[in-house]
Amino acid sequence: MQVRQTPNSIVLPRNRFRLAGNETGQLEDTKTKFSFAFFWLASFYLVYCGRPSDLIPGFGSIHPAKLTAGLAILSLLFSIRTASRQLKDIPKEGLYLLFLILVSFLSALLSPVWRGGALDTTLDFAKVYFAWVATFLLVTTLKELKRIIFLQSASVAVIAVAAMVKGRDVPRLDSVIGGVYSAPNDLALAIALCIPFCLAFLLTARRLIFKVAWLSAIIAMTVALLLTASRAGFIDLAVSGIVLLWHFGVKGKRGYLIIAAIVLMAGAWVFAGKQLAVRWNGFFNSGASVEQDTAHESYVERRILVDRAIEIVAEYPILGIGSGNFVVRSGMWRDVHMSYLQIAVDSGIPALILYLMFFARGFINLGMLSKASNLDAETVLFVGAIKSALVGFVVGACFAPVAYQFFPYFFVCYTSILAALVRERELGGAVGNVLDSSISRRRSLSRGSLNGLIHTQ
Repeated sequence: MQVRQTPNSIVLPRNRFRLAGNETGQLEDTKTKFSFAFFWLASFYLVYCGRPSDLIPGFGSIHPAKLTAGLAILSLLFSIRTASRQLKDIPKEGLYLLFLILVSFLSALLSPVWRGGALDTTLDFAKVYFAWVATFLLVTTLKELKRIIFLQSASVAVIAVAAMVKGRDVPRLDSVIGGVYSAPNDLALAIALCIPFCLAFLLTARRLIFKVAWLSAIIAMTVALLLTASRAGFIDLAVSGIVLLWHFGVKGKRGYLIIAAIVLMAGAWVFAGKQLAVRWNGFFNSGASVEQDTAHESYVERRILVDRAIEIVAEYPILGIGSGNFVVRSGMWRDVHMSYLQIAVDSGIPALILYLMFFARGFINLGMLSKASNLDAETVLFVGAIKSALVGFVVGACFAPVAYQFFPYFFVCYTSILAALVRERELGGAVGNVLDSSISRRRSLSRGSLNGLIHTQ
């Protein structure tokens, strides 16, 4: 963005912000026209993450996810001209996601297996792009970003509690909650990726009641994750937890968090980790129990699925066989439990490259944020939480078929928003310096003119 200066005036970029103070260069939000669009965007996050249709009888009949998403996009379209960010401001990761979806559509149209099923899967997946773009364009302050993250984290915490209540007699909480939480692995992934945000809210909460609420949420989510007996979910939790404790505990000089995490995990394992321990043993042995035999069979089956997926990628390397079609083509009616292979076999190696480039941009944004100066302590906490969640996902995606889940794409969007906020703040400081310079020069000119007038008289 250019700031154009003339001898007697300064031409600023069109109405993107106003300065709160020339000394600090901080940005003060001036948009009021987007509150309606932001409301519907927040409603979409609440519906998608909170699954009220599973908790409130009859609520699903109005199709709340489609309704809220449609209204958010419609509101954005009506006010896009005066938005503080424009479509041309969408970063590279947004373009990578768009190209990934376009390649998936092309793969579906040319699928050698089942075009109709591939198109349906791709259409469902394509919705993430509209949510991604709307989030980037509408969330223009740290306060708004925290609201979105709050809705996601609090919703998953409520889902964890509801799953334990509804599924107290259901093994692994399987299909207790529908949608993105129906499979135990998917529920465990959502929980593992949201715990870092819950800890960030716990550390930034000012009132004791909120601290207790977030601590209770973390405990409930940890127990629920163990009850799913998801090995991939546990790996997600372990990896993201290590990164989180490094940022919050070691670098943030909060050693008590490391001790608290050990105590929490030990207590949760004693209370709810029995079935997960059996499934872990199933990696290596069988015959000790029915549960261990089932876990070992699952492990063997997944190895076969990986081999089968590699064979199909070698056969259809460019466009794959169409989104979701591996379940049919494999002959085992199971998805390959590796997100990277899932993308490659469904949409081809070019789609996998775009997929990797998209998530790499998230880490590039995080690297830029870690080098940014003058970030407040609260922002640093949420940067660490996002990094923990992304690292947990990148590792956990090696063990779970979650390529079409929206959560990880949202996390990359959060890094894009934070990076944009930092750039806008730096631009605000530059504008403030130009304004100060112009004001000082004009004052000097005025004083010079006045002195000349006095001297003439």
